[in-house]
Amino acid sequence: MEQTECVVIGAGPHGLSAVAHLRRAGVEPRVFGRPMSFWRTMPRGMLLRSNRTATSIAEYDGPLSLEEYCRGTGTPLVLPLPLDEFCAYGEWVHAQVAPDADPRLVTNVRRGRSGLQVTLEDGEEVLARNVVVAAGIADFVHRPDLAADLPPELCSHTSAHRDLSRFRDASLLVVGGGQSALESAALAREAGARDVTVVARTPKINWLHGGRYHRLLGRYAKLVYAPTDVGPMGLSRLVAEPGLFRKFPQTLADPMAARSIRPAGAAWLRPRLVDVPVLTGRRVVVASPRGDGVEVQLDNGERRRVDHLMMGTGYRVDLARYPFLDPDLQVATIGSGGYPLLDSTMQSSVPGLFFVGATAARAIGPTMRFVSGSWYAGRAVARAVAPPRAGAKASRPGPVPSAA
Repeated sequence: MEQTECVVIGAGPHGLSAVAHLRRAGVEPRVFGRPMSFWRTMPRGMLLRSNRTATSIAEYDGPLSLEEYCRGTGTPLVLPLPLDEFCAYGEWVHAQVAPDADPRLVTNVRRGRSGLQVTLEDGEEVLARNVVVAAGIADFVHRPDLAADLPPELCSHTSAHRDLSRFRDASLLVVGGGQSALESAALAREAGARDVTVVARTPKINWLHGGRYHRLLGRYAKLVYAPTDVGPMGLSRLVAEPGLFRKFPQTLADPMAARSIRPAGAAWLRPRLVDVPVLTGRRVVVASPRGDGVEVQLDNGERRRVDHLMMGTGYRVDLARYPFLDPDLQVATIGSGGYPLLDSTMQSSVPGLFFVGATAARAIGPTMRFVSGSWYAGRAVARAVAPPRAGAKASRPGPVPSAA
């Protein structure tokens, strides 16, 4: 059985960041996963909501930043950034830091005699002193109970669609008031859907201001807005500092996190939804098959028949839904609400087992749900796996050494 210092599971933004910072610290991890695989399942035509800095992987002002990618490849920096361009950027980062990534899937992680035992889809096993789980949110899709018995041809989650032209000439009801629901509705209508309606339980849609306050504040904007681009004015700075955020009791941290990530739509979506009715303050309470479509009932008693019901209802972290995580590790690591218990270095209660990305959001802060959270997470993991020598001075990270 091969033995290694560190295994990274996942090659999306958080996994690539962990690899980048580990290699800068002198650790050569084994990396398993297909680069940007989850992002490549998202709808064609999608645009990223985040700003220039927050769209950067691993760092926003270094050799792996989005600006450096654009400069090095001659790609114009256009915002909002198209999904396909972001995936190309992620592939570029992958080529810089993890060209040796192994595309095989990890099927099991369990405790071994002297570390953590990782089993791959072909049965090969690797014994690692440290394992960084950067497996993303694909396993955490949330579908409300009312849709549980509907077949996929009648009801689906927004994450299930790469090509929304399949709804050409169809009627569609989209549930949700966040970016995913609103953008999917716009894309479906633009792809030729005959009729699209959005139903959101919130009393109104929260529209982001599109940088208006940044422009008004000018050079002072950085005092109240962090480069991570998560959270409203003032709170943005607080949640961008995990060391500070972790000092708050959970009774205060949870509301701050909820306010920072409440469902909202980008301002540039509004003109694309002029032909899409948005019903706010309404909920779907019943959904039943009716002929070759779906009949839904809203909480005000109104009934509608549509060809398809789409759930833009997000994701709910629950480590128990990671199929590769051994039950023993689930019991040992899962804390409140399905999230792992983590220290400031992203390490769980099982020594050597780290979680980065959305799974770390409750312990570290809401930035972990976004690409910009990878900046802190990658550095934190590297500090824990390869602690600095006594007396060593901190320095600005340099380019990532190429993998052997």
